[in-house]
Amino acid sequence: MGSRLPYLRRDELGDAGAALWDSIVESRSPGLVQEDGGLVGPFNAWVHAPGAGARLASLGASLRFETGIERRLLELAIITVGAHWKAEFEWWAHSRMALEAGVPPAVIEAIRRGEFPSFAVDDERIVHAVAHELVRTGRLGESTYAEALALLGDAGLVELVSLCGYYTLVSFTLNAFTVPLPPGAEPAWGS
Repeated sequence: MGSRLPYLRRDELGDAGAALWDSIVESRSPGLVQEDGGLVGPFNAWVHAPGAGARLASLGASLRFETGIERRLLELAIITVGAHWKAEFEWWAHSRMALEAGVPPAVIEAIRRGEFPSFAVDDERIVHAVAHELVRTGRLGESTYAEALALLGDAGLVELVSLCGYYTLVSFTLNAFTVPLPPGAEPAWGS
């Protein structure tokens, strides 16, 4: 199944959409523009609504790159959220980033299967618990909160909770508009 939204090309956009397009392409890894000229992932949806899209892109960049939380832990939280919502594109993109950032393959696979991973280090266990509890209940239990606060401090915990909310929004965007995987990519949970 293809995307429910038509793929917009840069030359089809107004000034706000073109500025957002340029910002997205310049601030992220290569490969965001498909062969037919549309943006992959949630970005095509965002250029359809550039007012919201620009704010979402900016928030995402801030949560991923302007934080004191180690990249390995951020990617662990992102894949936990993506797996909960079975957001195929999010999983495809971020499971690879999680591996590159140092999340163990066995942890990544357990999360994909919906199992609770066996963690070798406490920081990963704590971050996973935060993301897992948030997507399942919308809340944090007292012990999870206390451990996360001790690990991350107030600012870091706000950033982590915000990251989980943001990637829930990204998952909703990907799933609502049936954003496809890149050609040749295998789905994590079937088609």
